[in-house]
Amino acid sequence: MQVQPTALHEATRERYLNYALSVITSRALPDVRDGLKPVQRRILYTMFKELSLSPNGRYRKCAAVVGDVMGKYHPHGDQSIYDALVRMSQSFTLRAPLVDGQGNFGSVDGDRAAAMRYTECRLTPISEELLSELKKRTVNFRPNYDGQRFEPVVLPAQFPQLLVNGVEGIAVGMATRIPPHNLGEVIDATVALIDKRSLTVRDLLQYIPAPDFPTGGELIADSEVLAEMYETGRGTIKLRATWEIEKLGRRRAIIINSIPHGQNKAKTIERIGEAVMARKLPQIHDIRDESTEDIRVVIELKQGASADAVMAYIYKHTQLQVNVSMNMTVLTPVDDRDLAIPARLDLRSVLIYWLDFRFETVRRRFRYELELLLERIHLLEGFELIFDCLDETIKIIRASEGKRDAAEQLMDRFDISDEQVEAILELKLYKLARLEILLIREELAEKRAEADRIQKILSSDKRLWSVVRSELIEIRSLYADARRTAIAGDTEELSYDADAYITKETAFVVISKEGWFKRQSSFSEISKVRTRDDDEVRWVYKTHTRATITFFTSHGGAYTLLVDTIPPTTGYGEPVQAHFQFEDGERVVGVISNDAAFAMETQQHLGITDSPPPPWGIGVTKGGKTMRFSLTTFQEVSTKRGRRFARLASGDRVFVVYPTSGTETLNLATVKGRALVFDSTEVNMLRAAGRGVTAIKLQEGDAVMAAELCTSTMDGPTVVTAQGREFVVRERKFKRASRGGRGRVVLKRGSIETWLSKPMVALGPAKSEEE
Repeated sequence: MQVQPTALHEATRERYLNYALSVITSRALPDVRDGLKPVQRRILYTMFKELSLSPNGRYRKCAAVVGDVMGKYHPHGDQSIYDALVRMSQSFTLRAPLVDGQGNFGSVDGDRAAAMRYTECRLTPISEELLSELKKRTVNFRPNYDGQRFEPVVLPAQFPQLLVNGVEGIAVGMATRIPPHNLGEVIDATVALIDKRSLTVRDLLQYIPAPDFPTGGELIADSEVLAEMYETGRGTIKLRATWEIEKLGRRRAIIINSIPHGQNKAKTIERIGEAVMARKLPQIHDIRDESTEDIRVVIELKQGASADAVMAYIYKHTQLQVNVSMNMTVLTPVDDRDLAIPARLDLRSVLIYWLDFRFETVRRRFRYELELLLERIHLLEGFELIFDCLDETIKIIRASEGKRDAAEQLMDRFDISDEQVEAILELKLYKLARLEILLIREELAEKRAEADRIQKILSSDKRLWSVVRSELIEIRSLYADARRTAIAGDTEELSYDADAYITKETAFVVISKEGWFKRQSSFSEISKVRTRDDDEVRWVYKTHTRATITFFTSHGGAYTLLVDTIPPTTGYGEPVQAHFQFEDGERVVGVISNDAAFAMETQQHLGITDSPPPPWGIGVTKGGKTMRFSLTTFQEVSTKRGRRFARLASGDRVFVVYPTSGTETLNLATVKGRALVFDSTEVNMLRAAGRGVTAIKLQEGDAVMAAELCTSTMDGPTVVTAQGREFVVRERKFKRASRGGRGRVVLKRGSIETWLSKPMVALGPAKSEEE
């Protein structure tokens, strides 16, 4: 054989397309006609045909079913086959389970099914409605994977199984996810479509308003969203657990009586319990699971706690509220061939495809039944004929030389067919009694009447549709039940306020010079607060856990977080940058608390009695720039990237940030020994992050060394010169001047080496708004 060269990309493309087509058509996607994926169809067919596991019969080990399916029809992993069988048996997964399981088949708590050698199964009554017409040549068969047997292309489903039980599957480049629906509603819509073929999707929504999940729940979606979802075949809606308030002794309790479809109840309860232990849900006294066959999760509330607040948190942070997506991508038939191609359908198209399939299935069933009737009528007519000439018939048979000779003579004498003469010759002698001919004629009349009825049905599409309709209504009467999932429409969601879930406690926030921070409930002296070696306490604020605190950095960033999220410890704490995304070399240069208690403490510290201080901040850079800005911009919790309060020139850095009321002076000292004192109100307010204005004009090579806000003429930053001399840059000595000047000469020789900055401490009463 000669080897033909092939381009790699062409060979790859061809093989990948073959693989993709195989996965799409033979593994992952359901057929619109019976609503089953191949593995599901093969499991049900094996149980029906090979093992005869009828609903009224015995159970059989699941291992036997899986083995037969794998060996005869589905040559893939046994575990994947068993997983599919288990799902078909779970009442919390399918709206109408197709397999009746005996043993441990898993639970809504996420428990896995027992091994297949321990469990048993058989078909459910409703699954027989998918299989019972197989014997009547209603669907086509094709060879199995090794050509030794035949399997149905699809099952002759007597109801729209695709919508009733839904399906999920992931193929190559496409996926399907169809939620389950109520059987009665689906059949009502199908019957309405038989009566009036011109119905639109929106018309059908009168009968099928929304999915109906086996575990109940409540759908949050308005009618327009649902209509668009069913018209396009895709969309997303919210599904949440339902609950009610119940009185348990002196306490009130939330009773959760349903959970969203496909969610793990045990894990959800565990997550709520973890939130309670972490004090994120202080309203809850206790939580326990009292579920039996019905869902019942009890959440006991503390006195005066808001049930709405608790459920708002639970909906937001657990799987008791989820988004449910729909993608009605299915395999659709191509003409009269046994081929199917994937397509995304709307609701009406799904029902039309099934109705056309059902119409043809019923037609083929009647043709098969008519064929059997005509064969039987043909034989009965032969019996009737010979009974009229019974003596002559017996004489011919007795005079014949054998069966073949008797058959030929009878066919010549009475003009009957091979089938008729064969049946006559096989007739038992007791059948020659007078009573038997009466029964034969009675049966013949019945069969002729039935054949005539079927022929009339087959000759009229209207009559045939009437049969399809009546059979659908009969299935509805046998299997339909009430809707389990409520439809809340476009309901306003419970409001979520993060502060409602934080226990309001007084806290001391401690930040070190190197940017390590922690939260303590108390301490005796600042000097005894634990810090790392070569570090020291720089800021201490008395506040509460619901307040926020803002960290200002050398790169002009402002990072705000909730006090409750600061690590509670008496140890070293954690670096601030572990909670945010700092740039290289960025460090904390200012910390401001954003609660009312801090504002009051600052007011008392600054000696203001007539009005509270304006919420301003003021910063100073090494390059002699200063900026004043509103603190209200930074009070809300920020992202990890923070916000900007300053835009700095290249090489410049902020080295201090203070809260200000506008009543202070800003006292500065530079490395080369210059000092300047001016009113803080001379610093222009920034409406957005900017470079600020000049605080002091610097000589080349000079930089700001110290800066403090002062309310007294005797206050100011304490600095130390290179010779070790200390002095205070106070207004009484250096006089108040205008911003932007060069300042007064402090040193004619040498330089200022150190600023003896003092910790910023606010330990006044941390009063809350409630107090």
